Amino acid sequence: MAKQHYKITKLELLRRIVFITIGAALVSVALEIFLVPNNIIDGGIVGISIILSKVTHVPLGLFLFLLNVPFLIIGYKQIGKTFALSTLYGVSVMSIGTTLLHPVQALTYSTFLAPVIGGVILGIGVGLVIRFGGSLDGTEIIAILFTKKTPFSVGEIVMFFNLFILGSAGFVFSWDSAMYSLIAYYIAFKMIDVTLEGFDQSKSVWIISEEAKEIGDAIMNRLGRGVTYLQGEGAYSGGVKRVIFCVITRLEEAKMKSIVQELDPAAFLAVGNIHDVKGGRFKKRDIH
Repeated sequence: MAKQHYKITKLELLRRIVFITIGAALVSVALEIFLVPNNIIDGGIVGISIILSKVTHVPLGLFLFLLNVPFLIIGYKQIGKTFALSTLYGVSVMSIGTTLLHPVQALTYSTFLAPVIGGVILGIGVGLVIRFGGSLDGTEIIAILFTKKTPFSVGEIVMFFNLFILGSAGFVFSWDSAMYSLIAYYIAFKMIDVTLEGFDQSKSVWIISEEAKEIGDAIMNRLGRGVTYLQGEGAYSGGVKRVIFCVITRLEEAKMKSIVQELDPAAFLAVGNIHDVKGGRFKKRDIH
């Protein structure tokens, strides 16, 4: 029997549309109210569109749409129907938003405030679109296609592509603009992470210890988090190991480490970042 594809519910579809709309609208605000009037560009297709719009005096929104759509068509099989349609919708909202906002006066011409505030708003907007299943830039699609024929990873290709575009701002605008663009790009990059992970970032914790039961009980009683015990086998020793797995927040990491250090200083402890947590019993119970 063929496996059926998961169908998105009407409520989930509405939620996705609402947040992609908000995200794309925020990107439009960042571009037209803060960055573009101050000759500050972003990376990727957005950056190319800003440069072309400046040189040709053609509306930015037109380039944003026309340059992204071909890569969506080319990479359709690589990224899937749902992602492609979500991206197409997000790009359309962003293009219309920049066109409508173009006549609006910039809120600031400060060389400090423009890249900082613009970068924050841009990062939140892009992060929202990514979090709800879309994208606003064809750069990643280009990278996916290139990585099949080159030894470089998607991340390396995107980074090289963006550095080239941001550097181009120095020739089109000024080298001051290029440096301000790098600042805005860095801030936006960090804000994308914050939007995807949240301020109260979740972390996965793996602990291997001879005192696993005591550590597990302490985590449940003193930290208020549930734990899962897994059976492992040491590749070198061949001995059976009990592994503790649990999920905590960033603010609980220090307390977690102190519990492990107190009960077994020789324990193996690994902590990693998690973008999202669903299901199970992640909700913290009260500590008495």
